[in-house]
Amino acid sequence: MFENFLIRSNSLRNEKKDDKIIGFTLAVRHANYRGVYLSLHNGYYIEVDAREYPREAQQFEINGQPPRSFEDLKAATSEHWDYDDEAILHVASPGGLAPGMHTIRFQQSVLAAYGYLPTDEEWVRNPPKPGSGAGSDKTPQIVAYSLVLNTDEESGQ
Repeated sequence: MFENFLIRSNSLRNEKKDDKIIGFTLAVRHANYRGVYLSLHNGYYIEVDAREYPREAQQFEINGQPPRSFEDLKAATSEHWDYDDEAILHVASPGGLAPGMHTIRFQQSVLAAYGYLPTDEEWVRNPPKPGSGAGSDKTPQIVAYSLVLNTDEESGQ
């Protein structure tokens, strides 16, 4: 159920730096009503129009901080992502996405659930690959979204 609301529907847009499109962004929410400490957020399985973007191409922006890699977030042991807080997922993709409708397949990977699990220590040492189902918590399936790319004119940016 929660996985249907992980991406804000009107948030897909290309990201520019120095007048060059360097990738795209999405506004995302957390699937677990408890939220999560950022050190346990392991990234996303994200596929756009049949192209998969690995965790290494992703950065995460939350709590007024600049975008950070998921490797950097491992050290954010006291910083929390609350359920109601929206974050921005930045995905590196030179040239970005073409205008129009895009099919996005998406799954959140979080290394925490209810209490201790036998996998907890192993996942801290060797985090599972997002999309494998391991660490999916409240998002057990990869969910498909159809989103239109917002242009600068439409978003007011």
